[in-house]
Amino acid sequence: QTGNKDILNPIYPQRDCPSGQLSKKKFIEVYSGFFPDGNAEEFCTHVFRTFDKDNSGKIDFKEFLLAINITSGGKPQEKLEWAFQMYDIDGNGSIERSEMVEIIKAIYSMLGADESNVDMSPEARTEEIFDKMDDNGDGVLCREEFMKGCMADKQLYSMLLADEPAE
Repeated sequence: QTGNKDILNPIYPQRDCPSGQLSKKKFIEVYSGFFPDGNAEEFCTHVFRTFDKDNSGKIDFKEFLLAINITSGGKPQEKLEWAFQMYDIDGNGSIERSEMVEIIKAIYSMLGADESNVDMSPEARTEEIFDKMDDNGDGVLCREEFMKGCMADKQLYSMLLADEPAE
């Protein structure tokens, strides 16, 4: 792990955030730089939405640093809470299949993956995830099912968070 300092190198608070806030455009520009092999814009939009709690179209620099801290070095529970909020696009407290498909498509795009170089389509991957996690069979994942499913399956944890699980 290179640490958060490397992540912040492309950002200069006085130049890029003179108001103390980071615009969605600047956030996407900076975050996309970490994924040169793919198109990270869609994924970055979801990440930004997760941290733009008041839907202002901006996140303040403190929120940005918190986001970097959670996504690059946070505790598994914090990462899962953050990931649940990102996957729950409409904010209704559960993850529907369509939301999962949308995020997985964004992850594939960010990583430069397409149908020819992945083992499963986003739709098939979503079905596999729901088969493993949807304990009560209601067709949606509640927070508890998501957390429990990710913690029980290191491969799922890694894929859904684009991260290595903690031992």
